[in-house]
Formats: sequence, C-alpha cells, structure tokens
Amino acid sequence: MTDVHFIVPEGIDDPARPSGGNAYDRRVCRGLAATGWTVQVHEVTGATLSAALAGIPDRALVLVDGLVASPAPEVLVPESRRLRLVVLVHMPLGDEREGAVLAAATSVVTTSAWARRLLLQLHTLPGDRVQVAEPGAEAAELARGTPAAGALLSVAAVIPGKGHDVLVDALAQLTDLRWHCLCVGSLERDPAFVARLRRRVAAGVMDDRVRFPGPQAGAELAGSYGAADVLVLPSRAESYGMVVAEALARGLPVVATDVGGVPEALGHGADGTRPGLLVPPDDPAALRHALRAWLEDADLRGRLRRAARERRESLADWPTTTAAVADALGRAA
Repeated sequence: MTDVHFIVPEGIDDPARPSGGNAYDRRVCRGLAATGWTVQVHEVTGATLSAALAGIPDRALVLVDGLVASPAPEVLVPESRRLRLVVLVHMPLGDEREGAVLAAATSVVTTSAWARRLLLQLHTLPGDRVQVAEPGAEAAELARGTPAAGALLSVAAVIPGKGHDVLVDALAQLTDLRWHCLCVGSLERDPAFVARLRRRVAAGVMDDRVRFPGPQAGAELAGSYGAADVLVLPSRAESYGMVVAEALARGLPVVATDVGGVPEALGHGADGTRPGLLVPPDDPAALRHALRAWLEDADLRGRLRRAARERRESLADWPTTTAAVADALGRAA
C-alpha cells in the first residue's frame, strides 16, 4: 500500500503562522510524494476532524498530526476500528486523552528520541510501535557573521513558551557590550505578551538593539541566518528544535535551554565538543552568563564555530526523515 491520507492542522501553509511542526508536515508530504506515495492532505480543525475522517474509506492508511489527534480521543478511538491510524507526535502532551489516542493507533511517530522516551514513560505503549523520524535540515551556505560576533538571532513565534521574556531580561544586563538581537517570528499568537516584551525592551533602553520584525520565510529568513553570529533559543519546552538544526546547517553555534530534544538536535562536533552552550530554562542569569561568555571570549567562539561546522556535516537530511516516516507507514499498512 502506497496511498496515505495525511490529516494536518488547518493553515499549515499560512505564512503568518510558520512553525516547525507545519514545516515538518509539508516536507514529509513532499518527500512521500517524491518517493511514489499518493498523499491526500486534509486540513482540519477540531470541529471538522470527524467529518474528514468519516469520508475516508475503511482500511485506509491515515497519518494524523498529533496536534489534531491527541486532543480528540472521542473521534480517533472509534475511527481506529476501521482505519489504520499512524499518529505523528511533535510535542507530547502527557495526558490521558493523548494516551487513549496513542493506544488506539496502529503506529506512532515522534520527531526525537527524547519524545519517544517520554511517550513510553507516560503511556503504556509497545516500544516497537513507536518510531523516531528526526527532522531533516536543508544544506545551506555558511553564515558570514560579523566582526564583533554580536549579531544574535532568535527564530520562534513570540509566545511565552519560547522564552523571549527570559532573553530580554538577560540582554538588559548586557548593555555594556556590543550586540543586537533580531527576534524573527509570529507576533499574532499572543499580542499581550508581545506588548509586554516591547515595554520591557523600552524600559531597558534597548529599542535600537532588539527588533521584532515578525515572521520570515524563504530568502528573507535565509538572509537573517546568513547575517547572524549565533542562534539563541531560550524555550521553556522543545521536542527537538528544528531551528537549531537550521542554524547548524549554516555553521552557526547555538545558545539554548537544556530542554526536551534540544541537546539531541545540537549534537556534537567531531571531537565531542558541543556546537553551542546549554543553560537551564527560565533562568535569565544563566542565559546572560552564556551570552556574555560568547561575546567576550574569542577562544570560546572559535571552538564553538569549529564544532558547529563539524556538526553541519552530520545533520540528517529530509529524505532520511521521509524514509523513517515511510517505514512507519509501511509497518502500519
């Protein structure tokens, strides 16, 4: 069987709402189609999920994004009796509703080994039914950077979970150093949070140093990566952290929180050196110390840059991701 119905959240192609999960879903769709699968994509909301599944014939193979599936056991569990369901979990929720959906699924795909371990801890699932399909990374030119190494880049929707408040608090104590920070990401998901951040930036007299240009994609985003010296990801939770791999693909070191699958995405250089610095989440002081070390220690920057360029060579590509998802679908079929 090489026919699959892919149930995804509505609006995955909306340029105003970019996300790692949406990008992953799009790449998997294209990758499966390129390798001979017939992929029928169904964009749904919670209100339209039931109707979309009802229109799919019995015994069909259905890949369901976990953002849609995990909150909806009342829909997915009954449908699992007639459909071969494979659930793609981007970020484990850990609640009973998710557990019921995953127990009913024929197979489960996670985007990191960390997420797989967590799901097996949280739910009673056979290990051989939970597979990993790590996100790929596009080959890219090395970032050119700046002489002062002070071009900081954050790529994430501006929401509390991504920790921009922690980043702004850390930067407020670094105004004695030369740097500027570009925070690329949607400003629409939590406008009140964005407004608080802007007030904090103004109070710290950082208006000309911290910018929030909104979401970017394509050549514009590539240009922002290319002009950066280091990626900063202060998230409170990440299943993998696709932007970490995107930065490393350009030889950019990373300063990030030690959460979820981020250490897995960061990996190591050839001699075991991490291509970045990991700090605890929700800790502005730790993030400040890491950024100060980056800005002040040229030897440290050199080591991290070498490790990032070495890690660049070992990143997974998207055909590898697609092959892992195809394997899970094949087993379910």
